Amino acid sequence: MNYAKQTSPYIRKETSVKRMMVDVLIALLPVVVFAIYRFGWDAIIRILLSVVIMVVAEAIGMMMRVMVHPSVKGFKNRFKARFEKLTINNVTAPLVSAIIFAMIIPSTLNLYVVAVGALFGIVVAKLFFGGLGSNIFNPAAIGRVFIGLSFASQFKYAGIDAAVGATPLGAVKDAMLNIPTVLQDYKLIDLFLGNIPGSMGEISAILILVGATYLFIRKAADFRVTLSMVLSFSVIIFIAAIAQGSKNLVETTLFHVLGGGLLFGAVFMITDPVTSPYTRPGRWIYGLMVGVIAAFIRLFGAYPEGVAFAIIISNMFVALLDYYKWSTNKYSWKFIIGYVISLAALGLVAFIGMGGLN
Repeated sequence: MNYAKQTSPYIRKETSVKRMMVDVLIALLPVVVFAIYRFGWDAIIRILLSVVIMVVAEAIGMMMRVMVHPSVKGFKNRFKARFEKLTINNVTAPLVSAIIFAMIIPSTLNLYVVAVGALFGIVVAKLFFGGLGSNIFNPAAIGRVFIGLSFASQFKYAGIDAAVGATPLGAVKDAMLNIPTVLQDYKLIDLFLGNIPGSMGEISAILILVGATYLFIRKAADFRVTLSMVLSFSVIIFIAAIAQGSKNLVETTLFHVLGGGLLFGAVFMITDPVTSPYTRPGRWIYGLMVGVIAAFIRLFGAYPEGVAFAIIISNMFVALLDYYKWSTNKYSWKFIIGYVISLAALGLVAFIGMGGLN
């Protein structure tokens, strides 16, 4: 097996980084348009603020890394020499990160918090590691988790009639995981269409699936990691519902799949070629990790949503999954059996943790 010596993204020979980023932007378009339709100027302002901060910060950071020959004199000439080293990828990549970040925050979030999150995400998660292709963490996820922990009281969500209310997952936490009670206020069709409170880009499952379809057809994202994340998450939630004695297992599972940031994270965040594994089996394992951790945070954590946390935690293991001594693009019965046993064992943990043996 031949191993790539340059930094990612290096998924396919015929696909450039520029084309990949443009495809992601196109896939995000339905979600962004719906966010603007639902939240109006609040959405537009926060999207633009995120874009300006991330694009400008990346440009400045990359220009600072450029070595200028001593013979180039004067601030203007040295600035020009650095500026000319920037490429279109130094615009499209932070643009994608900025839009994703804006889509996973509420429309009511104070602008200074948006600015802090965008700046923290691009600088700490990306520029500190060397910029495009060198970062190990997803910038949008890092920014979201940072402001979520630092400014938790600022996270209020506008409802259908612009009233501030709890998200479906927050309501589930308040109702002690009583899905039937929460479904009196939030129908599954509402979760599917986006008629619920929540982060700007996470509320419309159908539009996220439209974007996913485009990405998979264009081969700008690998369906394996998305499928593995959704599958493992659904299995854990399904088993937890059994442990709780739920009378409608499918409805409970669908509620969790559609009611938060799972689908958006599975389609637009963990498919990032820079921060996800290179090999196909590695992507299945990576998706399993993100899905299970997200499910465990939903079930046992203090926060109602854990997708961003799950992505960041799993990002730490990508290099290990790609380690050349055991990484391969070929599937084996050992891998398949190991995947199934791992998921079953983690499901058993969820079953016991939710009181299934009581």
